[in-house]
Amino acid sequence: QGQLVESGGGSVQAGGSLRLSCVASRDTYSRCMGWFRQAPGKEREGVAVISTAGGSTWYADYVRGRFIISADHGKNTVTLQMNSLKPEDTAFYYCTAGSRCNLSPRSYYTWGQGTQVAVSS
Repeated sequence: QGQLVESGGGSVQAGGSLRLSCVASRDTYSRCMGWFRQAPGKEREGVAVISTAGGSTWYADYVRGRFIISADHGKNTVTLQMNSLKPEDTAFYYCTAGSRCNLSPRSYYTWGQGTQVAVSS
């Protein structure tokens, strides 16, 4: 079965930065790799997605200009660089793999277990 392993979460003050990494097993690294997040009591929402075929990226409006997604095909790794973090960015962040590149969680079929990000004011 496919596997995604996230790392890099933690606690940071507002304005700080964190870098999340996701390592995918060979059979899981897919055409579309992305990051979603879910805060307590809220639905899971898209953050950023990258096409591993052409490198195109998609960002949610609430992170555009602050977060950067990148992929290393040789290492089956997807990274999310998060800058200028805000308290509202606090959530569990999940790495995901799928075949349709968009910000809808319904397009993805493999999920990591998540890593927690906490931003204090």
